[in-house]
Amino acid sequence: MSSFLNHLFVAVVVAAVVTTAANTCTTVYLHRALSHRALTVHPLAAWFFRAVLWLSTGIKPKEWVAVHRKHHAFTDIDGDPHSPVLLGWKKVQKNNVALYRAALADPDTMNKYAKDLPDDAWDRAFFGHNKTGLLLGIAILVVTLGPVTGLLAAFIHANAYLAVNAAVNAMGHRFGRRPYANKATNLQWLAFLTMGEGLHNNHHAAPSSPRLSHRWHQIDPGWWVIRSLSLLGLAKLRFSDIRLTPTAKA
Repeated sequence: MSSFLNHLFVAVVVAAVVTTAANTCTTVYLHRALSHRALTVHPLAAWFFRAVLWLSTGIKPKEWVAVHRKHHAFTDIDGDPHSPVLLGWKKVQKNNVALYRAALADPDTMNKYAKDLPDDAWDRAFFGHNKTGLLLGIAILVVTLGPVTGLLAAFIHANAYLAVNAAVNAMGHRFGRRPYANKATNLQWLAFLTMGEGLHNNHHAAPSSPRLSHRWHQIDPGWWVIRSLSLLGLAKLRFSDIRLTPTAKA
């Protein structure tokens, strides 16, 4: 029993690190950089983000971007790929992956919302093969930690990553504060778990801004990463401050 608890403890710690890394790449690279062009990252930083996502999530960046851009084009109205207003937050939380795949099954999603992200040589050789990336990521954990701890860590990470990112789409349009006049919400506890994504009402009010924290008491860990990249010359911000959409009303 104690041996299993040791495996479990190490697995939880490693899964927390991997999930945090995956969430950082999701919010900084997939969301703020690619989807909304809120920042431009240096090619070396972009390659690192893509590699981490490939190994930890198997996500194809242009697919994630296409679904997210469609969400903004049809937020909480017919056409939104994952609206809890239309479907109920429990269904979105439970079926977020299925809803994501359903959106991608429509060829118009990719053709309309990701036409600016063609495959490059790295996609063709590595990053476009998502199952290969996932299997390699699991293999690295197994070789590094042993089969029991490695597989446990992979299992915990997968469930944690999927759960908290589904929560942004589900709970982030149902529960929490709405300082701006849109249907998204702010949940600080979810922002801690997703490196800032829980400040979803703020994001919908200023989608092209790289910072999701709009008040002194709001904490956006992803912004700390972006500021660090900027100071190191690895990122260039589109705006240095918050730029609200013309329709945003506090």
